[in-house]
Amino acid sequence: MSVAVFGQVPKGKLADKPVFTDPVYDGAADPVLIWNKKENKWFMFYTNRRATDMNLDGVKWVHGTRIGIAESSDGGASWKYRDTANIKFRPTSEYTHWAPDVFEYKGLYHMFLTYVPGVFANWNHPREIVHLTSNDLLNWDYKSTLELASDKVIDATVYQLTNGTWRLWYNNEEDAKTIYYADSKDLENWDLKGKVNEDRGEGPKVFRWKGKYWMLVDHWKGMSFYSSDDATNWTKQTERILEFPGKGKDDQSIGGHADVVVSGDRAFVYYFTHPGRITKQYADNIETRRSVIQVAELEYKNGIISADRDKPVYIQLDKQAINKRK
Repeated sequence: MSVAVFGQVPKGKLADKPVFTDPVYDGAADPVLIWNKKENKWFMFYTNRRATDMNLDGVKWVHGTRIGIAESSDGGASWKYRDTANIKFRPTSEYTHWAPDVFEYKGLYHMFLTYVPGVFANWNHPREIVHLTSNDLLNWDYKSTLELASDKVIDATVYQLTNGTWRLWYNNEEDAKTIYYADSKDLENWDLKGKVNEDRGEGPKVFRWKGKYWMLVDHWKGMSFYSSDDATNWTKQTERILEFPGKGKDDQSIGGHADVVVSGDRAFVYYFTHPGRITKQYADNIETRRSVIQVAELEYKNGIISADRDKPVYIQLDKQAINKRK
């Protein structure tokens, strides 16, 4: 479908709003997208919280689930539920999977996943990042547990730099929830490099666009962009994105923990919202727990990235789209 909008003819199909709602627990968050070569469609992996189960103590509702998978056959404009990822790493009887990062390299799919060894009512428990591989994006074999800066690390994102080095960024919860990074030549052995900066935040996503590296970080009041020429020294953009309410369905709260997909010269941000959290003080109920996935197109002007969440999104992701690889 191609319809004129704002005097231009957009490319692609009008995206659903929200673009995806999980039919199992209604708790989709932390999306990451990848092209499935074998099935010729897009996959979305996401954290799935048990938003509809009000019988769980404390924050157990954000624990105890596997990673969900949604699929799109129309270039990312609409999605349907597919399955959960069969992750063959369950050293504890109860476990939690959060915030995957997924990419393909030399014909093999890689996942860097936050693994929580249990189902807990509070946040005071260990969390680690594990490396998994797959040939089909459905079944995942364990490779290793990364030795990082602490035993409370979450939200990995991995990007191969132009010199061939793999760099991993993650949230070190033991150090005031700041972003740390590590380097590897083979995706197996990691050299700890330290802290990116003193800013608190989580869910880092790194990509390359407009001749620069960009890092998008969730600051719980919208998300901030950082730009860099070398992926080491970062300059923070003053303006945050997705901080102010939108007008569309389920899009009145702040946007959180996102993925960015670069398709040709365009870039799209897939983010999640809690539709019921429209005020700073909110009751704990299904409506404030539930979360959905939204999409907006990024706009670049004078070195600044913005996102108009109310602008209709016409999208047709190129199967060669780049999200986190050189």
